[in-house]
Amino acid sequence: MLRLLNLELQKLLLNRTSKILIFTSFVLPFFVILLSSLKINVFGFFTLELGELGVFNFPIIWHLTTFFASQFKFFFAIVVVSMIGNEYSNKTIKQNLIDGLSKKEFILSKFYTIVFFSLVSTVLIGLISLCIGLYYSSYTEPALIFRGVEFLLAYFVKLIGFFSLCLFFGMLVKRSAFALAFLFILFIVEWILFGLISWQSDVTFSGKIQNFFPLKSMYKLIDQPFQRIAISKFPDKAELAYDYAVHWYEIGIVLCWTALFIFLSFRLLKKRDL
Repeated sequence: MLRLLNLELQKLLLNRTSKILIFTSFVLPFFVILLSSLKINVFGFFTLELGELGVFNFPIIWHLTTFFASQFKFFFAIVVVSMIGNEYSNKTIKQNLIDGLSKKEFILSKFYTIVFFSLVSTVLIGLISLCIGLYYSSYTEPALIFRGVEFLLAYFVKLIGFFSLCLFFGMLVKRSAFALAFLFILFIVEWILFGLISWQSDVTFSGKIQNFFPLKSMYKLIDQPFQRIAISKFPDKAELAYDYAVHWYEIGIVLCWTALFIFLSFRLLKKRDL
């Protein structure tokens, strides 16, 4: 595993564009810290400081930071599709296979890289969240500090699932730009299917079916935290309640999609004439 990971990291670090994108994808999550110090001037009458409003208290901080950090995943998604596009355009895929790398090892090297960068990103977000929470939170009891860390697991699984989808599209079309376009097409297709199912049945049933779609299932791992923040500030607003928890079956759905995308990527490479 380490040999395959090292091989892939060498390729990425020798590419200037990949280095810039990787650096950017790791730097952007630090903007969550800027969010914590953001001050909003309300019509010149008074200033709201988010850090002083309690939105960075434990355990909600884990939910908030992982949600915002996951919005930056598209930068590394470009790296993932470029890994495949560059292999075909530079003919390195054929050279790797000639040098003794099997097609299975080729796909695994890409997957190990995805897992590695997802893990690094998760650890980074975990440290950022812990630091922000310890600085701003009114609650410092260990039980409250570590309640909600399952959002880090959801973040990790979400990144692996999304990047595995990008890997599959990269293998499918061999071009980075087209692979990214397929993500947008898939998003449109999912909403068209949701509309068709809703037309034939009730919204509740169609919503449950939609949660099994690839992109939607990844999004559902970390729901938006704004209603949760509103509930914490206005407990009497029962109509704002919603299920924001991380569920094991949601993680299971994304892991199944991940396994399918990696398998299909391998099948494409195995059948393709290089």
